[in-house]
Amino acid sequence: MPHFSIEYSANLEAHVDMAELCDVLRLTAIETGLFPMPGIRVRAFKADHVSIADGNPDHAFLDLSIRLREGREQQAKETATQHIFEALKAFLAPAMTKQSIALSIEMRDIDASLSPKAGNIRDHLKKDA
Repeated sequence: MPHFSIEYSANLEAHVDMAELCDVLRLTAIETGLFPMPGIRVRAFKADHVSIADGNPDHAFLDLSIRLREGREQQAKETATQHIFEALKAFLAPAMTKQSIALSIEMRDIDASLSPKAGNIRDHLKKDA
C-alpha cells in the first residue's frame, strides 16, 4: 500500500517528463522488493505558486513523499529510500544541468490501525500466460 507523492514546482515541466518520472519511480519501487507491486501508487502534484531561496523564479524543487504501512525493518526502508533517491537523481540529472533544483525525499510509516483499505486491483491484474 505504498503511496508515492511527488510535489514539484511548475517550472520543472519545461525540463522533466512527470508521467515518465512516475513510471520510473513505480518500476524502481518494484525493484526494491520492499513494496508489493499491486499496492504501488505514484502521482505528481504541481505547485503553481512557490517562492524558493532568494526568490529567483528560475529555482525549482521536487519533493518525493513515500508513505507505507508500518512493520518493515528499518534497514530495509533505508536501503529502499537510498535506491529510490539514486534513481530520482539519475532521472533528474539532465534537468539539473539546466536549472537549480532542490531535491528531497522522505519515507514514513502509516499506522495501519488508523488507515483502513479496500480495493480490487489484485483481481484485475494481468494474469501470466
